[in-house]
Amino acid sequence: MNGVSATLQEPTFLILSALAEGPLHGYGVIQEVDSLSDGRVVLRPGTLYGALDRLVEQQFVAAAGEEVVDGRLRRYYRLTDAGAQLLDTEIQRMTSNARAASARLRRRAQGTAPA
Repeated sequence: MNGVSATLQEPTFLILSALAEGPLHGYGVIQEVDSLSDGRVVLRPGTLYGALDRLVEQQFVAAAGEEVVDGRLRRYYRLTDAGAQLLDTEIQRMTSNARAASARLRRRAQGTAPA
């Protein structure tokens, strides 16, 4: 997978998730990450664009066009097939971990967990 571990940091996971429905410009990604995380993850532009540059270099995200709005350039980004596969792999990993943790909590609540 382009030499990248399937375990993603939360901001990267949320950036890929934000792009899963379609192309967005930088500020749109910031807004979607805020929404997806219920305000827990706040991306600053420098952090976002550094992450996007890295994801483009790793071929998980690609440029999807540009436009000028109010005299400012907006660059759009899209999730690549490799990025979608990486996101899906991470979702499966997180889901499996959550199931295992939930099962342990249920056993603890029932008093059947090992001492």
